[in-house]
Amino acid sequence: MFKRATPLPQTQLFSDLPVRTITCGSASTQIAVHVHGEISDDVVPIVCLPGYVRNMSDFAGLPAAINRLPGTGFSFILIDLPGRGRSSYMGKGARYSTLADADCVLDVMAALDVPRAVLAGEGHGGQVAMIIATRRPLAVAGTILIDAGPVTDPRGLVRTRNNFRHLTALRSAPACRAALRKILSTDYPGESEARLDGFAQRIYAEDGRGKLRPLFDSQLIAQLEQFEFDDVLEPQWQLFDTLSHVPLMIVRSQLTDQVRRASFDEMVRRRRDAATLVISDQGSPALLEDAEEHQAMAAFLRDICRADEPDVGDRAASA
Repeated sequence: MFKRATPLPQTQLFSDLPVRTITCGSASTQIAVHVHGEISDDVVPIVCLPGYVRNMSDFAGLPAAINRLPGTGFSFILIDLPGRGRSSYMGKGARYSTLADADCVLDVMAALDVPRAVLAGEGHGGQVAMIIATRRPLAVAGTILIDAGPVTDPRGLVRTRNNFRHLTALRSAPACRAALRKILSTDYPGESEARLDGFAQRIYAEDGRGKLRPLFDSQLIAQLEQFEFDDVLEPQWQLFDTLSHVPLMIVRSQLTDQVRRASFDEMVRRRRDAATLVISDQGSPALLEDAEEHQAMAAFLRDICRADEPDVGDRAASA
């Protein structure tokens, strides 16, 4: 039931997120970018970076929800990382990497004339944000880590791989829809079938012939072959510490399998100044739909997005 993702089916989610294309690195890497609001010199924008096989639709409702609150009016830059959503896929045999993704984000910021931004990264997107802080610390005005941290839980990687394998083995669209509902109900218990179908459309879509297609390059799945559930991955706390010069918000979904509770607690211990948010009864990616979540994120962004805040270099010097 799967086929290559060129061209992508025109889902309603994508129709609501018009994009411009920005060339990153070589001319063969085209990055899809959606800008919500007007980028200006007065307020730093928020760059949203999705998870490993995810795309910008995971952040689709967040900009409008945040900007409905008092004292906001932020611009948001939603990015499909290479091999995801409407960005170009790499050639056969090529390898995706966090380092290359970080370089692409910096290229997008340069193309949009954005010297500094708040980076909001979910899962893999949070890893990309930390790499950017390592390579270009002055480009980061603040960071929101959502189910992301320096210790990746292999359970999430293995589950992503196994779910894909299971879906590709199914022979009919109804069977795929039923399987997707079952998979998603683990992360979003109690949600209606219609809502689960809507969540599924963020990473899988049907084309004009009714064939179900992933909205990401299957090579991303092939790169997960090495992982097993009981693997213990090397912590990268030095990477997390590169965020020490900027404000930080740490968000964890209660049911996530991307970051263990112990890792979240250690991040909070290391950054006692960080804003924190725990989202109940959800897995990854966090839906970011509740008013409480919007208010918490807006409060964090108000504190750091205004142009009259001290320069990043001043913060680092005074720390």
